[in-house]
Amino acid sequence: MFRSIGTAVVRHPVWTIVAWLIAAVAIVATAPSLPSNSDESSFLPKSYESIKAADLQEKAFPSAFTPSAIALFQRTDGAELTAEDKKDVARITTELGDKKIDQVQKVVPGQPSDDGRYTMTLVQMDSKNAGQPKQADAAKVLRDDVKQLTKGTDLDVKLGGSAAQALDQQDSSKRGEALIGIGTFVIILVTLLIIFRAPILAFLPLITIGLVAAIANGLIAYATKLFDLQANSSISSILIVVLFGVGTDYFLFLMFRYRERLRAGDEPKEAMVNAVARVGEAIASAAGAVIIAFLALILSTLGFLKQMGPALAIAVTVTLIAGLTLIPAVVSLIGPKIFWPSKTWQREPQNARFAALGRGVQRRPALTAVASGLVLLALSLGTLGYKATFDLASGSMPKTKESMVVQDEMQKAYSAGAAAPTDVYLSSADGKALDRSTFDAYAQKLGAVDGVASAKMSQVNKDGTTADFTVTLKYEASTDKAIDAVGRVRDVAHADAPDGTKALVGGMSSIYKDIDTAVNHDYRTVFPVAALLIMLILGLLLRSVVAPFYLIASVGLGFGATLGATVWIFQDAQGHSGLMFMLPVIMYLFVVAIGTDYNILMIARLREEAREGRDPREAASMALRHAGPTVAAAGFILAATFATMMLAGNALLTEMGFAVSFGIAVAAFVMAMFFTPSLTALIGHAAWWPGHADRPVDASGGSSGGSSGTGPSSGAGRDTVVHDPAGRPG
Repeated sequence: MFRSIGTAVVRHPVWTIVAWLIAAVAIVATAPSLPSNSDESSFLPKSYESIKAADLQEKAFPSAFTPSAIALFQRTDGAELTAEDKKDVARITTELGDKKIDQVQKVVPGQPSDDGRYTMTLVQMDSKNAGQPKQADAAKVLRDDVKQLTKGTDLDVKLGGSAAQALDQQDSSKRGEALIGIGTFVIILVTLLIIFRAPILAFLPLITIGLVAAIANGLIAYATKLFDLQANSSISSILIVVLFGVGTDYFLFLMFRYRERLRAGDEPKEAMVNAVARVGEAIASAAGAVIIAFLALILSTLGFLKQMGPALAIAVTVTLIAGLTLIPAVVSLIGPKIFWPSKTWQREPQNARFAALGRGVQRRPALTAVASGLVLLALSLGTLGYKATFDLASGSMPKTKESMVVQDEMQKAYSAGAAAPTDVYLSSADGKALDRSTFDAYAQKLGAVDGVASAKMSQVNKDGTTADFTVTLKYEASTDKAIDAVGRVRDVAHADAPDGTKALVGGMSSIYKDIDTAVNHDYRTVFPVAALLIMLILGLLLRSVVAPFYLIASVGLGFGATLGATVWIFQDAQGHSGLMFMLPVIMYLFVVAIGTDYNILMIARLREEAREGRDPREAASMALRHAGPTVAAAGFILAATFATMMLAGNALLTEMGFAVSFGIAVAAFVMAMFFTPSLTALIGHAAWWPGHADRPVDASGGSSGGSSGTGPSSGAGRDTVVHDPAGRPG
């Protein structure tokens, strides 16, 4: 099949390129705009208690005041607020409300802090648009207006709250995307120039993947709208890295084999056909593993991950198709001139670094397997200290952003939980009015819960069927202590609800509690499903039942090593309270799926060498000798491109960038180069049971295990295997 694809593309390169250009124009011109949502509650399905509580609040207390923005005032000299200062704040609050800013429904004064140094103005916005870009726009107007109104006074004002956080998150995301884009571009360009010493070849993947990115973004926007998925600004940053990183990987897989075929004496167009025929199945299988792993995120209960899964799967699918059609078409048009001005593509390099590594694996496979396995196991011990943090807002932007400064100052000036109190909604089960005589006792029981600072009955709806009890925790809403405390509040709220009533617990800590539950569900569901599907792909590619088990086990070790190293770096060394809650899920999928790419490439080459008549140990040696340079180059570029996410300046992308880049480096330079080939050499022919995919090709071009797209072709079209004695990129 892959030879047929290569032949068709090479015969009609112009039409292939034109088809891609037409598709790009049509999709980009007609694709809907991609919305963004930064409201954490929108990530959860309606079956969770915190979401049920939010729905009840909207019905029972439609005019309840829930601030979306908070203007925090203090004197410029840090002293206590004077009577004149308080008059200024009252005037500013009134004038701000009179401006009738879009989305703003109410502007009311807030309470001063106990030490008298701070006071607030609270702004309520339309709850239907919580987390939407229009509220971020409103926050921008509010921030500008309140600062303008404060001029000429002794006051300093900062705007915080969820709408201001959405605005700062948006700005931070744009800056982060720009830095990530530039960093990715530079890393790929410089690395390819070093490897090939050919400017045309270095720029080609950046240009073609740019076209692919435009098409992928358009298709993602269509899918997001069609299936009513949640969008989040962090996805754009991840998409940039996935498209350029994975796209460059597939480009390298193809170009290394194309160069090998040219060195073997193939005519340029036939060299490309043979390259696609040889490496096409490995690329397709590698992409298939990534796509299936990403699609497993559809099983997630979190809207953020549900949207990320299909988006990344679409991006990789488009990249795969481009790798098998667009890039071969462009390269076949240019021919060997793509390597200009370098001449090194015409001859085999003299350095034998990868050949030496291959001989080491051949001589001591057991020692190599044990040593590399122990390294992975030792790093995995760090997972024992893993803790999660759920503050997505502060995790997705620097602490220096104004809304984050407000959040920190409010925690110091007021009760840590005052900025985001918990609400317990007590409702009549039969629709009759509640017995108000039970309220005081119920509030006392809620207030006595460990971790609660205070609890009081705040309001009753006009029908008297629902009461709102405001519970202020001792801890900031996103901390582990607050999440544990709200769990205890739920237990008491449900168990001690008066007869004939039922209770629902809402608020940010309750949302984080449910997110924690949802993530644990995803660990139990997404992880095993993704692993099983990747094993299925490996089994189909390798025609083996045995190999997929130790390959997926090795990748699992790589995941443990990556999470352990990330815990040691960020929690232990840098003192973070925990890692962002969705990091293990994302890391698992990236490290397991993309890390499997390198195992697939190495094991496919090992099988190819075995089919040339080599014993298992020699086949492992030759596989490392020839596939090693490709894995090293691809692994370095992909790890470096993910590392650019650390330039974004926020905890979420910094942790994600380090974890995924470290995981890919482990997958490329430990698993694929040492652990996997040494294990395969040790297991020998049994690794391919029940098939015989490693058996030598007979005189007619067949083998006892059948042929494959990565093995030698049969008949007149069979291409000669030429081994690179140096094994290094030239």
